[in-house]
Amino acid sequence: MLHGADPKDKHPMKGFPQICFIQNTVSNPKIIIGDYTYYDDPEDSENFERNVLYHFPSIGDKLIIGKFCALARGIKFIMNGANHKLNGFSTYPFQIFGNGWEKVAPQAGELPSKGDTVIGNDVWIGYEAVMMPGVQVGDGAIIAAKSVVVKDVLPYTIVGGNPAKCIRQRFDDETISALLKVAWWNWEIEKITRNLEQIVAADIEALINCK
Repeated sequence: MLHGADPKDKHPMKGFPQICFIQNTVSNPKIIIGDYTYYDDPEDSENFERNVLYHFPSIGDKLIIGKFCALARGIKFIMNGANHKLNGFSTYPFQIFGNGWEKVAPQAGELPSKGDTVIGNDVWIGYEAVMMPGVQVGDGAIIAAKSVVVKDVLPYTIVGGNPAKCIRQRFDDETISALLKVAWWNWEIEKITRNLEQIVAADIEALINCK
């Protein structure tokens, strides 16, 4: 019986290495990738980590990406290490250059932090989109190409622009609530495979009744 791609295969499309299941190539323990999430990049699809910027171990924030996400080439995740101290007159990081300037090093808690960046399941992030620190993107959302996401994105919502704004909900509130309850991405892969027609269609009752 066929069950689709192997989530442990780095390049599930034979002869097409620009598609990579990146949970198999990411080594940073603070970057957590779900099964079947792929990164599409003809230059180096295995090196997804180069797109996660200012991710310093001393900060401790995580990038968490759910299952079945489609990540386009050139997307960027700006992490909390990019932040500068904001409560003084100058934002310049004098302390990093030492030689006496370290006396103004920020104290614990003085650097802004918005916590972990969390991308839900079945999220499509378009070409060269940018995620700012600490954003939460809900399940089923779509981020348009070249968008700059500066605030949370609700589930099953399409956003675009700089800063990214809501374009529309993909479905009505009742359907979205049902989709989040069904959470098909958490099914066993055998059940997903049996019910692909319902997953890619738009009949919520049929999806709810999948066996």
